[in-house]
Amino acid sequence: MAQHKVNYFQDGGLPIALTTIDKIVQWGRSNSFWPATYGLACCAIEMMAAGAARYDFDRFGTIFRASPRQADGIIISGTLTKKHAAIMRRIYEQIPEPKWVISMGSCANTGGMFNTYSTIQGVDRVVPVDVYLPGCPPRPETLQYAVMILQKKIRSESIKRKSKPKRLI
Repeated sequence: MAQHKVNYFQDGGLPIALTTIDKIVQWGRSNSFWPATYGLACCAIEMMAAGAARYDFDRFGTIFRASPRQADGIIISGTLTKKHAAIMRRIYEQIPEPKWVISMGSCANTGGMFNTYSTIQGVDRVVPVDVYLPGCPPRPETLQYAVMILQKKIRSESIKRKSKPKRLI
């Protein structure tokens, strides 16, 4: 048997890909979004349907997590009451940085039709929201679209480098 020598430089060479560390990290973060779920009302049923076999969130790299310490963000779906606001804020604070929030449904976005003393009129009064998903309840396809919008946002962000605090003395 004859052995063939391979000369990579003769036929165009090896394929070379040039990029930055920022782009690689952004790509990894955007294609592996693992949200903690916070289902409060009927929107949570649509969120569960989005994770089921028919809509298959796994192909986006999105896997629902039960633990906020293993999550990249949170999907808040449904009516947020004042009683739940402190609990939801605590769960949000347990998510490691960087973290993203999707507000799912009219009730989570603006309080919906429940304009009462006990309803928070928008999740953004408690935590910062990255993507608002309208509808009552929004369909699983729209939640997939919201995740794609969030992926674009994550890819456009730069890696946050934290500098050490300077000593005063």
